[in-house]
Amino acid sequence: MQDYPGQRLGLPARGPGSAGGFGLRILALVIDWLPCSVAAQLLTKNPAFSALALFAAITAVSIGLAGRTIGHAVAGLRVALLDGRRAGFAAAVIRTVLMCLLIPPVVYNSDGRGLHDRAAGTIVLRTR
Repeated sequence: MQDYPGQRLGLPARGPGSAGGFGLRILALVIDWLPCSVAAQLLTKNPAFSALALFAAITAVSIGLAGRTIGHAVAGLRVALLDGRRAGFAAAVIRTVLMCLLIPPVVYNSDGRGLHDRAAGTIVLRTR
């Protein structure tokens, strides 16, 4: 048994490098999703699919290049491999595709890692 999320992975209990909490992750998701949804509503005839496609593309590219999305940056989070290095494009694509299926992000373990993070070998860490 562990006292806090990420303890068995050797992460600190709080502060930079600790496991990102569910609330911050939801905040990041909303910040990333809203502009995609608005753009799809205004610019396409199939806004539901278009918003999801736009969200997936922006998320995969952002995580692949910078290790986080704009929402993650605002919420003080980053996506990393389990050894702390930035997740590359392969992990970003796997994580994003599974996240778009919705079930993996809401099924998570005691470390706060959803099925999408476990499949991609990633974890969401706090930056502050």
